[in-house]
Amino acid sequence: MAKIIFPKNFEWGAATASYQIEGAYDEDGKGESIWDRFTHQKGNIVNNDTGDVACDHYHRYQEDVELMKEIGLDTYRFSISWPRILPAGKGKINQKGIDFYKRLVDELLKAGIKPAATLYHWDLPQKLQENGGWENRDTVKYFNEYAQIMYRELGDQISRWITHNEPMVVSMVGNLWGEHAPGFKDQQKALQVAHNVLLSHGMAVQSFRESGIEGEVGITLNLNHVYPNSESKKDQIAKDYCDAFNNRWFLDPVFKGRYPEKLMALYQEKFDNPFVMQTGDLEIISRDIDFLGINYYSRAVVEYDENELLNFKTNKPEAADYTAMDWEVYPQGLTDLLKRLDQEYTKKPIFITENGAAYDDQIAEDGRVHDQKRVDYLEQHFQAAHQAIKEGVNLAGYYAWSLMDNFEWAFGYDKRFGIIYVDYENDQQRILKDSARLLKKVIENNGLEK
Repeated sequence: MAKIIFPKNFEWGAATASYQIEGAYDEDGKGESIWDRFTHQKGNIVNNDTGDVACDHYHRYQEDVELMKEIGLDTYRFSISWPRILPAGKGKINQKGIDFYKRLVDELLKAGIKPAATLYHWDLPQKLQENGGWENRDTVKYFNEYAQIMYRELGDQISRWITHNEPMVVSMVGNLWGEHAPGFKDQQKALQVAHNVLLSHGMAVQSFRESGIEGEVGITLNLNHVYPNSESKKDQIAKDYCDAFNNRWFLDPVFKGRYPEKLMALYQEKFDNPFVMQTGDLEIISRDIDFLGINYYSRAVVEYDENELLNFKTNKPEAADYTAMDWEVYPQGLTDLLKRLDQEYTKKPIFITENGAAYDDQIAEDGRVHDQKRVDYLEQHFQAAHQAIKEGVNLAGYYAWSLMDNFEWAFGYDKRFGIIYVDYENDQQRILKDSARLLKKVIENNGLEK
C-alpha cells in the first residue's frame, strides 16, 4: 500500500467555537450575545435548542484538553467569546472571562498543544447589536479595542491569531437569509455588515503589528470551488456570479484591495448606494496577513437563472454521496480550491481551519462510535490536501471540524460534526469516535496509507 506523507512541519489540529461548546452562558460576569438572544426566541432553532449548556466546556476544559492530548493534536483552534471579555462589547473588562482563557491556554501549553485563537466566531455582544451591530461602523472600533485587549493579555502565549471566522456567514446567513443571529433579511444590511466586518479585520491586523507580539495573524474564509452545470456560456456566467458572491466578495478585498466589479455593478443597479465605504477602507482591509485560513466542506454546482438577483441557482448533483447536512462529498473541490488560491491570491501559508462532516452517529453495543462515513470523508480530504501540496500549494496545516459534537447553530444538537461523541443525555460523557482514532494514527505517522 502506498503511503502519503505530509511535510515535516505540517500541523494537525481540531477546531471549535465558543458558543458551540462552552455553555456557562451567564456565568462569571459574561454578557449576553446575539446567539443567546436568538436561541431564546422560540422557533429560530431546531427543537428550540440553545447553547446555554452546550458541551459544558467552560467547566470541563481540562478533561477536553486531556482528550486532545490523547489524540495527539499539534494545535487546537478555539474562539474567544467577546461578551465574556467585554459584557457590553466595550468599556468595562470582565477579568473572570480573561482568566478562563488564560487557564485554557495554560492547559494546552502544558499538554504541548499550540493554541490558535479566533477573535470572532459570531457571538457579538447583544448590547452592540442594540446599537446596530455590525451595520454600525462604531462596532468596527469596538472590535479593534477588544482585539487589542486580547493581544495584550494573551499575546505572549498564543502565537496564531485569526481575526474572523467566515465573514460570508456573518453577513449573508445572519443578515440576508435570516437563518443565523441576528436574523435579518435585508440585502443592503448584509452588504454593510460584510464591509464592516472586513474593515474590523484590517484594523485588528494593524493592531497586531503595532502590539509587537511575536506570532502570526490571518483570517478564516469559508470558500467553495464553483463548477458550472454545463459548458454553456450562460452557465459560465452563473459560475462567475456565484464565485463572486461566495468567494471573491471576501477574497478580493483582503488580497487585492477591491470588490469584484461585475457583482458591485449588479448591486449598484439595484441600490443607488449598496453600502457605505470611506476613503482608505480598502487599504485597511487589504493589510498584509501572515496566513489564510479556509473552511471547506463541499463544492457548488450552478446553472444560469435570470429570475435570481445574481443570475444563478445551485444544483444538487445526482448519484453523489451527501452528509447529514445534505452537503455533497466532493474532495476534489478542496484540491481545486487550494490550487486556485495559490495561483490567484497568495503564496503565504494556507491552513485548512475547518473540514469535516455531520453524520447520524450512534453509540454501538461495544460502547464505541463507529463513524465509518466520517473516516472515509476525512481520509479522502487528507488525500485531496496532500495532492495540492504535491502540486506546489503552501498548505501548512489542517484542523478537523469539529473536536467534539456541539451546538450546530440553526440545527441545534440535531447534527453531529465531532470526532469526539458527546452524550448529552448521559452527563455529557465524551467518547472518542473511530474518526478520532484515525486522526491519532495520521498524526503519529504524519500521513496515511491510501
